[in-house]
Amino acid sequence: MTVRVRFAPSPTGMFHVGGARSALQNWIYAKQQGGVFVLRIEDTDAARNKPEWTEGILSALDWIGISRGSYEGPYFQSSYAAEHRAAAQRLHDAGRAYYCDCTREAVQARTGSQYAGYDGYCRDRGLGPGEGRALRFRTPDEGETVVVDLIRGEPTFENRLIEDFVIARGDGSPVFLLANVVDDLTMGITHVIRAEEHLPNTPKQQLLWDALGVKPPVWAHVPVVVNEKRQKLSKRRDKVALEAYRDEGYLADAMRNYLMLLGWAPSGDREIVPWSVIEEEFRLTEVNPSPAFFDEKKLRAFNGEYIRALPVDEFVAACQPWLTGTDTIAPPPWQPEEFDAEAFARVAPLAQTRIAVLSEIVPNVDFLFVADPLTDEAAWAKAMKEGAAELLDAAIAGYEGLEPWDADALKSTLEAVGAERGLKLGKAQAPVRVAVTGRTVGLPLFESLEVLGRERTLARLRAARVRLV
Repeated sequence: MTVRVRFAPSPTGMFHVGGARSALQNWIYAKQQGGVFVLRIEDTDAARNKPEWTEGILSALDWIGISRGSYEGPYFQSSYAAEHRAAAQRLHDAGRAYYCDCTREAVQARTGSQYAGYDGYCRDRGLGPGEGRALRFRTPDEGETVVVDLIRGEPTFENRLIEDFVIARGDGSPVFLLANVVDDLTMGITHVIRAEEHLPNTPKQQLLWDALGVKPPVWAHVPVVVNEKRQKLSKRRDKVALEAYRDEGYLADAMRNYLMLLGWAPSGDREIVPWSVIEEEFRLTEVNPSPAFFDEKKLRAFNGEYIRALPVDEFVAACQPWLTGTDTIAPPPWQPEEFDAEAFARVAPLAQTRIAVLSEIVPNVDFLFVADPLTDEAAWAKAMKEGAAELLDAAIAGYEGLEPWDADALKSTLEAVGAERGLKLGKAQAPVRVAVTGRTVGLPLFESLEVLGRERTLARLRAARVRLV
């Protein structure tokens, strides 16, 4: 039997990091088993679907290494409407489903509770199809449904506690429970690896598989992904869009390494490992069923490690979208003709050790490419205190005829200027850094001045001195 897994997102918004985690787990499992990864777009919610969301799913999968052409699909759930309706009819004809015209208000009136489930009122009324009549599955009155789950063991559900659930609406269109089962059956899915939030639906879907006369797939419900308050990640509350992390400058390798740690860990006391190791060591049966904490701070640290591990030329290439601007990334604060690729290459090794996400490259190097430094006024106020004007005068005098113009000479000169005023280098360089770069923190100052050059450095020091008059 060929293992066939599927990833079935809905094109109703940005690509959720939890969905990306599930996609990777399905992808690896299929590769390990010599199987097939199927992409199915569950697009039956016409009111919320947008073509750009589907393209977003494909692009996000591309980014994390599940590239187009390497999987089967994408299939679209809406293309299987005939199969959905046929399955609903089969269940009705076999006596496994019946029509119901009860409204929610009627059920509540009969049960006396707004929380009670459906009471089976229409089970034996013999209603036929008609406007406003939903098709309900006839749940067995006795026995239990055992879900064999590779991660959670054998969760058991008493059938008497499962209400007769709707499988098709009054207009004949199937609900998610039925459509999902029919699609998996039609596509020959053997293993369903999906988020824990779907577990409550699983006994209902397993009953549908049984009623259709087909053995259900192997189930594996991976843990829910939560925030620092242990709340399920929410699109409304949390930063969950994979595209947002991509556009902020997280590396795909770092992201997928981190996502795979949400509920699982490689062997040994390590977390940052090559993808080949993850592909070899990952086991569904070793996934921890407890909720997995998505720690953005930890992800950021991961990403910094991956950035620092890049060869410098790859780092330079990776920074280009932020240095030039793209469709999804805002243009930098300099004009294209102001950018100096050679100057950037000189400071790239310095910047590489200081940034955690690629978007941070812009504020670290903008002083090299803008006509005037983009001054942080709070930084200016902090650095330009009493004595700053005199210190700038001395720095200007020392730098005007400095030879050679290199980091060592620049540092020695400012050390001497500071010493004459009883200042350590850290204090002495603060006014110079803000005058030249506009900020109190950034790349190593003297290497930066070396690349910026004598003329531009002196011009900025003089402009700052004038402002202090």
